[in-house]
Amino acid sequence: MPRPRSGPGVLHAVLATRLKWRREGAGVSAAQAAAELGSHAATVRRIEGAETSLDAGQVGTLLRFYGAGEAETAQFLAQLAEANAPQWWHPWRDVMDEWQQQTMAVETAAGLIRVWDPALVPELLRTPAYTEALDRVRLPGSPEPARRRRAEFLAERQARIAARQARIWALVPEAALRTRVGSPAVMAEQIEALRAAAGPPRGLRTIQLSPLAGPAHPLTGACALTLYRVDVEEIPDHVVRDSPVGPPGIWDDTPTVTAYRMLLDHACAAAPSPETPLPTTL
Repeated sequence: MPRPRSGPGVLHAVLATRLKWRREGAGVSAAQAAAELGSHAATVRRIEGAETSLDAGQVGTLLRFYGAGEAETAQFLAQLAEANAPQWWHPWRDVMDEWQQQTMAVETAAGLIRVWDPALVPELLRTPAYTEALDRVRLPGSPEPARRRRAEFLAERQARIAARQARIWALVPEAALRTRVGSPAVMAEQIEALRAAAGPPRGLRTIQLSPLAGPAHPLTGACALTLYRVDVEEIPDHVVRDSPVGPPGIWDDTPTVTAYRMLLDHACAAAPSPETPLPTTL
């Protein structure tokens, strides 16, 4: 199957969910909707899960089958035209993994992003130099232009999160400040960037340091996590758990997301208050 043009955007995901709600409200099964399209139920499920592009002809057929009026159908299709336009991350597709294209809509819709990494500075708080230095370790065969592109893409993500005033709450292990990534100058710049993020004015960035001498907590030794608290009704909260090999685990079901949220809550409760300043010497 070909990769999406630039991954589903927020509006694409919203429209896909609304289409599902419209079907369910009309009392139509996925199999019945598929028969109307001359397709399979799996096709309808992929459409409703935003796993494939939304074709205007198919969507119009489904809406009319569900009993939508002309005005509702016209409005939906107008929004669909906007949703099918290339997303802002389209220029970076050459350095994005396929799973990233599927999660960017969630990141774009999130009002709060909670992050944890067991030994490194969490991704959304990394400087470009730190990002490139870590890339050299993790992808030693990658060309330098690709490294720069990945660092630029991360910087653009960070800038967009800041511009829409989404919050980042990071639990940072002291080990991340002691694990040298790149040169001493790279580390000094990264630690200074963390201090700046943790300093006043507070509100959009919350950084808690998990000290080496502190007690073990529920995330001790756990893989890096990102929890997206989403402000859009049609898009559920998501958890992304990193993997050293292959794509990460991604969940959006309420029991799993709640379980990870509780782990983060307990780990943050065991850490010093965010008001505690980061150490000035290591």
